Amino acid sequence: MTDLPELYFRIRENGAAVFRINTANRERRIEMEQIAVVNTNRGDFKPQGDATLSADEERVIGDWLKARLNLLAARDMEDIHRAIDHLNLTAHWAQAKATDAQLEQVTDDLLMAMHDLRSVLVRKKADRLQG
Repeated sequence: MTDLPELYFRIRENGAAVFRINTANRERRIEMEQIAVVNTNRGDFKPQGDATLSADEERVIGDWLKARLNLLAARDMEDIHRAIDHLNLTAHWAQAKATDAQLEQVTDDLLMAMHDLRSVLVRKKADRLQG
């Protein structure tokens, strides 16, 4: 059997549940005790129930949280770059392939979404230029 990590992170929406792994029992079964909850929205973690975290566990959880936040930020940027690609593909579709009926189905929604996005981007750019 391979060496198991001391902590296991069960990913969930906006964070993770952290479990302490224990195989030091008579049956050699893997036991998982939840010891903490991580909140990626707030960027923090707290012990679960009566659990007391060791300094080493706090360090491991903190390192995991930092790595997870970096991963989520990278995924966000990848999603935005993918959205830019989709906008370009949509423009090509509208110009070269779409039927009048298809354009009638999506034009108003696309125009509103693009107007909303443009308004936000222009406002944010103005804020950056002033700041």
